[in-house]
This record gives sequence, C-alpha cells and structure tokens, in this order.
Amino acid sequence: MPDRPPLVHENEFTESFLKGSGPGGQKINKTSSAVQLKHIPTGLVLKVQATRSRTQNRKIARQMLAERVEEIEKGKESRVAVVQEVKRKRKSSAVKKSKRKYRALEEAKKASEDGNGGDSGNQS
Repeated sequence: MPDRPPLVHENEFTESFLKGSGPGGQKINKTSSAVQLKHIPTGLVLKVQATRSRTQNRKIARQMLAERVEEIEKGKESRVAVVQEVKRKRKSSAVKKSKRKYRALEEAKKASEDGNGGDSGNQS
C-alpha cells in the first residue's frame, strides 16, 4: 500500500473560514468553524465541516486536499485508488462467498426434500 501523500505546501492553496450549516444547532451556525481550501494550481475547491472545532477541520481539510491532489496527479496509482480497489475486491469476494453458501444450502434442502418425499410415498 502506498504511503500517505505529503501535505500540500501553504503557498499552493488559499484558506478561508466560513460559517457552518446543518445539524449542530445555534453554535455551528454562529461560529466560523467550516474550512474552505482552494488549490490554486488545479482550481480544486474543498469545504470541510466534519467537527465543531476549527483546528480539527483545518487538519482534516489539508489531508483531504493532499489526497485529492495526489489522485488527480497519479490516477489509479494513488493511495485512494488503491484502497478503493482493495475494498472493491474484498466486497466482491464476500458476495461470491455468500452466493456459494446459499446455493449449497438450497441444494441440500432440495436433496433432503427429494429423499423424504420419495420414501413416504413407497411406505403407503
């Protein structure tokens, strides 16, 4: 698995703080804790309001910006793409396993019904 991408340099993006919205009540609506980052070279704009804390939102936003920029630059070889591919493969194998399991259960059920149904008819 690739390493986490390095954080983007301060001079490559602009940072602004916005008033939040959504659940959280009056506190979230009054304070400017939401963070908006604009990556100047790519024009990518990112708004983060994960928590009520401005410092935590800044940290999360910078990590997300680094991941997005890496994804744009590297494409399928970026960390985000590799992690998504691993999750996709894991999910598809789990789906295949459950299909096999229920197919085997269904076959066993049919076999037991066929065996029991034929025996009871011969005993009459």
